[in-house]
Amino acid sequence: MRQHTTIELKNIHIRDGYWDRYIRLIPEKVLPYQWQILNDNVPDAPASYCLQNFRIAAKEAEGERQGTVFQDSDVAKWLEALAYTLETNPDPALEQQADEVIDLICRAQQPDGYLDTYYTLVEPENRWQNLCEGHELYCAGHLIEAAVAYYYATGKRKLLDCVCRMADLIAKTFGPAPDQLHGYPGHPEIELALVKLYHATGTARYLDTAVYFIDARGTEPNIFLEQMKRRDFRHIFIEFKDWTPEYAQSHLPVRRQTTAEGHAVRAVYLYCAMADIAAIKHDDTLLTQCKILWNNMVHRRMFITGGIGSSGHLERFTADYDLPNDTNYSETCASIGLALFGFRMAHITHDASYIDICERALYNTVRAGISLEGNRYFYVNPLEVWPDICLPNTSRSHVKAVRQKWFDVACCPTNIARTFASLGQYIYDVDEDNLYVNLFIQNESVVSIGGLDASISLVTDYPKTGSVAMLINAPNASFALHLRKPAFAKNYSVLVNGESCTVDEADGYCTLKRVWGSADRVEISFAIEPKLVFANPLVRANCGKVAILRGPEVYCLEECDNGTDLAAVYIDSDVQFSEEWRQDLLGGTMLVHCCGKKLRVNEALDDAVSETPPLLENVSLTAVPYGSWGNRKEGEMIVWLHTITK
Repeated sequence: MRQHTTIELKNIHIRDGYWDRYIRLIPEKVLPYQWQILNDNVPDAPASYCLQNFRIAAKEAEGERQGTVFQDSDVAKWLEALAYTLETNPDPALEQQADEVIDLICRAQQPDGYLDTYYTLVEPENRWQNLCEGHELYCAGHLIEAAVAYYYATGKRKLLDCVCRMADLIAKTFGPAPDQLHGYPGHPEIELALVKLYHATGTARYLDTAVYFIDARGTEPNIFLEQMKRRDFRHIFIEFKDWTPEYAQSHLPVRRQTTAEGHAVRAVYLYCAMADIAAIKHDDTLLTQCKILWNNMVHRRMFITGGIGSSGHLERFTADYDLPNDTNYSETCASIGLALFGFRMAHITHDASYIDICERALYNTVRAGISLEGNRYFYVNPLEVWPDICLPNTSRSHVKAVRQKWFDVACCPTNIARTFASLGQYIYDVDEDNLYVNLFIQNESVVSIGGLDASISLVTDYPKTGSVAMLINAPNASFALHLRKPAFAKNYSVLVNGESCTVDEADGYCTLKRVWGSADRVEISFAIEPKLVFANPLVRANCGKVAILRGPEVYCLEECDNGTDLAAVYIDSDVQFSEEWRQDLLGGTMLVHCCGKKLRVNEALDDAVSETPPLLENVSLTAVPYGSWGNRKEGEMIVWLHTITK
């Protein structure tokens, strides 16, 4: 009963010049490095405590549990990434390592099915008593996702059975009945995980519990405020002393929420579950609310890079058009959640505009979150960095000029690992007798469609060029092929077996309906060119500024190419660009060059102001993809540039 939204990963084999640099890192570098981190074996990196906490909970080690309340989730996401890797590339040694971790997790489970090292070891008497901050349901959700992924990859049920016992306890504990707890998670995640568990097992109560969590959210009395009224209540996080329901998307029932509010990761995980349930239940009102929230978030509260979450305080949304460049948060996990939400909406609506945004997030913010070596990470993804002011105990202390070995709160590195390990599932979508091509990533795949198996080979060097070829071996198979037409694509054309053909265009897809043969060739061609985009003047941080886009990639200037004082750079509104492909740089990248101007610094001036206007000098500028920034040396970076309008 696997969720019918994608092709199974084992049937998709990516061999892509752009993405291979990251995907191959997962088994070769990322999983081994993160394994050492989870075992606290990386010098000078923040301690993880993850596996040690499970050993203590299993009574196999002594000591106090350490780390954040949600530390268990890092192990879960690492296991999920490992599971996706095993599904595409079986590895007995890696599987054995996973089995040992799974055995440990199962030994830490309590007799009634409860599984959370913090409340098992630190506050056993306070289970479910701080739903706002406790993260019990959040950690449970990530364990469920790992278990489902591992079951699909290996067929092994040990972790799946473990989380089913846990989910049974949760379904018994929470609900509308008088003897149940009328609550829901402070950090949404388990909702979408329970949907996955329902698809994997066919057990209806898991879906029912997910629906309950969605429908109960935001109703009165607010469970979080009620729990905070207890005399013995204490905040786990000191910054939550001024907590308001908007932060956890509990200010209104979800069907009445119209703006993206609160903690950005919480929000998009919630929206993912709303979309899942809307699809399963054919709930048009819930789907409509998903569309309303998506449009507010994407058009008014999203950075050009696909980042979301403007505030460095509480990692949250703020107000429409509040999109600062140098203090914004744009957590990597939030962009991953945005992509997860968008792909669900694309599957439900078959509207490629959702894919355009998902692609923007993946190629920019998510890709920027990991180094080309796979062992350094960005948690925060600003659009302007001046290293000298990224100081501790300041308003920019969350901004890092270089990627980090690890974090005290380390949700992003393992989230990146599971995202890239599962990237194949986003390339295609299958719906009855329709095959949708969403992402142009080179691969060879087997697709079951219309009762027959079709072999697909997609060949491309995208986004270097917009040339895509599909070789289809599907004798006598009748299905519609829907080819995404990106919003930025110019001169889009389709050939079938070398001949022009008529296609139907709707919702960002070009559609071919035919009976396919054993060696059909479909060729897509479109131009990808650098272009300027202009900021809406309502975005005060970027009023009068422009950014450079090329295909799905946002470009930025780095100090190592353009010198210091990048905030002083101007370019003409009708600037002409040139391109240079560099295979030897950043794993292979397209540079964009142009002429610009720069305010000259008067070295003799020893003051912050002057009565003499500065001069503009001519400069040559080189821009690199935002997803690649910070992989050479520490320095300034900027996305939005002043413009001289002609």
